Amino acid sequence: MSTRTRPSTTGRTTPGAHSAAAPGPARQPDWLWAAALTLVVAVVGSGTPLLWRDELASWNAAVRSTGDLIGMLGHVDAVSGLYYLLLHAWTSVFGDSEAMLRMPSAIAMAGAAAFAVLTARTAFDRRTAVFTGLLFALIPSVTRYGQEARSYAFVVLAVTAATWLLLRALERSTPARWAPYAVAVTAAGLFHIVSLLFLLPHALIVLLRWWSDRRGRTLVGFTVTVALALVPVVPLVLLGQRQVGRQISWIKTPHLRSIADVWNALFGSPLVALAVIGLALLPLAWPRGRRRALELLLVGAVPILADWVVSQGSTSYFMDRYLLFTMPAWVVLAAAGLAALRPRPLGVAGLAAVILLGLPDQRQIRTETVKNGVEGEQAARIIAKGYRPGDGFVPVRGADSVYMVDFQVEYALPDRVELRDVFAERSGVANDDLFPVECKQAEQCLGTTQRIWVVTWSGTENPYHKLPKDQAAALEKHYKVVQTTKAHGFQVTLVERVR
Repeated sequence: MSTRTRPSTTGRTTPGAHSAAAPGPARQPDWLWAAALTLVVAVVGSGTPLLWRDELASWNAAVRSTGDLIGMLGHVDAVSGLYYLLLHAWTSVFGDSEAMLRMPSAIAMAGAAAFAVLTARTAFDRRTAVFTGLLFALIPSVTRYGQEARSYAFVVLAVTAATWLLLRALERSTPARWAPYAVAVTAAGLFHIVSLLFLLPHALIVLLRWWSDRRGRTLVGFTVTVALALVPVVPLVLLGQRQVGRQISWIKTPHLRSIADVWNALFGSPLVALAVIGLALLPLAWPRGRRRALELLLVGAVPILADWVVSQGSTSYFMDRYLLFTMPAWVVLAAAGLAALRPRPLGVAGLAAVILLGLPDQRQIRTETVKNGVEGEQAARIIAKGYRPGDGFVPVRGADSVYMVDFQVEYALPDRVELRDVFAERSGVANDDLFPVECKQAEQCLGTTQRIWVVTWSGTENPYHKLPKDQAAALEKHYKVVQTTKAHGFQVTLVERVR
């Protein structure tokens, strides 16, 4: 369908305005098929990739009791608390297989697709909305994080919903329209604090609209709504600041080159990223749709630049996945560029070209080892094959705890295998933490365990490679090596007690 630009009473033009006879989103629910398509694309092959360490942390948190999970959040990962609680409820019903752990993210990304289409329809026209639905569903990063047992898809959903709800509230500033916007803002903050950077471009959009029409009611409505929406987020921000050194201290201060790296990662493909930026700037070249294009450009660009500036300080937050919520705005802009191409078949050809550019990455996303190696699964298979009731378990931890060797093995072990974590004085659950407290006197923790499975890194003849010195000494003193098996990057050693 075509749209016309009608004159406004102020002498300015209103881009992409629809005639009264034009059917709205309710009569042509493009958002519905876009959500369904995104869900299908995200679900296909989602159970194939092995869980990587961040997903293993989600699993470890989700399978705890509600009380134990809340206790853990007081010490670590509070910023992921809402997501962990949601995943806990989900796994209690649907189980914790790779596909089921990732299913909530696929559903969230499908919801984000719906709001991206609604945003495109509100800002531009139906042709742009259709292109948005198709393009969004087939962007490699949409699939990547739709198949990720982390909170990022929910952040994308919340921010994309907030952007559409803001556009609606700006059309008619009423409490009924600001209320759902407040919910979206709160949800975004609770799912990931960094996502609140989207409020900067939203505030700029409101100011630009106010400058144009001088409607003070809109400015007041936005300010009050955001203030109220942030109230539930403040305690999380305060708690998160106490935990920040432990959780993201490893993120490096970004350089200018880092912006290009993040840009490529936002779309999961350097070629797709290049195509999107080219198409996204096209709406700015024509009078039709220029104001709405500028507003969406702010939504896509300002958080990235603001995050880069803030990350020049003592703590860096500059990570592609932390900024994934900016991606839908760029997709809508790229779709608007495609929709504006003439003759019209050129837009269809451009869409097909962008999708084809991302196909190699779509295939790669669904491979078994795209996120993690097979070491944990192979080690678990070796242990399960030779397991006897009462066996112990010693994974490499210490400075290498971040690699979650214990989680990798434990997730892949069958339910019948129950190993005693020999050097854990208190388990992670008892410690209200992801990780256990290890024994200060390793030899005293051996107890009467007759056989122990030791899992360390391969590439050495030393069966106790990278274990703390006191643990290695205790094992050497009281146990003999029965067998050593390579498991790709891991080394699995069975030792038996001799004294």
